[in-house]
Amino acid sequence: MSLISEFKEFINKGNVVDLAVALILGVAFNKIVDSIVNDIIMPIVALAGGFDNIESLKAGPFTYGKLIAATLNFLIVAFVLFMIIKAMNRAKEMKK
Repeated sequence: MSLISEFKEFINKGNVVDLAVALILGVAFNKIVDSIVNDIIMPIVALAGGFDNIESLKAGPFTYGKLIAATLNFLIVAFVLFMIIKAMNRAKEMKK
């Protein structure tokens, strides 16, 4: 099977459309998570640590507060995706 025919088969399976939808939903969901982390979680963490704004925390030229916020964003998105995939797998097993 040639590379071109494999590519045509891949396109025709609908995987590309599924990936596009997942990407769009992921970007939209990421904006929600950004807001939760930056507007709710980080101010609470900053207040608990006695800071005005945790994103302004620096060690020399390095602003590690932004790294903390990005890490929280990633963990939240990864956990939600894990739960979605787990639910989808469970639904597939129940269907069988």
